[in-house]
Amino acid sequence: MEWIEIMKAVILGIVEGITEWLPISSTGHMILVDEFLKLNMSPAFKEMFFVVIQLGAILAVVLLFWNKLFPFSLKRGIKIRPDIMSIWMKILVASVPAGIIGVFFNDKIDELFYNPWTVAITLIIYGVLFIIVENKNKGQAPRVRTLSSLDFRTVFIIGIFQMLALIPGTSRSGATIVGAMMIGTSRTVAAEFTFFLAIPVMFGASFLKLLKFGLAFTSIEVAVLLIGSVVAFIVSVLAIKFLMGYIKKHDFKVFGWYRIILGVTVAVYFLLI
Repeated sequence: MEWIEIMKAVILGIVEGITEWLPISSTGHMILVDEFLKLNMSPAFKEMFFVVIQLGAILAVVLLFWNKLFPFSLKRGIKIRPDIMSIWMKILVASVPAGIIGVFFNDKIDELFYNPWTVAITLIIYGVLFIIVENKNKGQAPRVRTLSSLDFRTVFIIGIFQMLALIPGTSRSGATIVGAMMIGTSRTVAAEFTFFLAIPVMFGASFLKLLKFGLAFTSIEVAVLLIGSVVAFIVSVLAIKFLMGYIKKHDFKVFGWYRIILGVTVAVYFLLI
């Protein structure tokens, strides 16, 4: 029944909207949720859906951070804002590592690592890393406290950490936030730059998946993709606001423990079935 698939798309959109921005792996959660929901679509569509639905989440970043991302001033004519252009240059530099690996090895990565066992292992590994990094940084003043203080060397290193997130379960936001904090970036700057970095990366990844899938959608496939993306957008707005408020007063260790507990739970579940 088609309405059941629509409801599954709503649930998956909620999961995507929450987990895309919290450092707990959106793709990993989508794979795990699908183990139980079983979206009744072709494997090719689901592979594309789990990536393209993230566009809805990305649009939430564009909406919430428009003033920090729009590179033109419209007062008294159109003028370029050098500070915003500098941020975009840094975003592009940081996107290079994941972009190169994604273009040439995306299919191979999916073939090798797109499974629940990989998700369980990476959830645990990066959960431990979050706790270690937070304990190490406790009481230390971060070297980078503003977006404008990020230099090109720092953002390129952050981009290398983002490259690790091509493996499901890693969490793109988790990998880049951990990486940024390890090299002296504050939590707030790490989170904001991670949000911005998602824009070209996810647009590129979605374009590649759509290109691979083609444009021969059925009506139910169009409905599932659109509804999942719209729900992901709405929930993402709330999730981003929550996270930015949360990290002003708390560290990321709670997300580390969540990842460890979830990873162990997943491993035990797949051992027993």
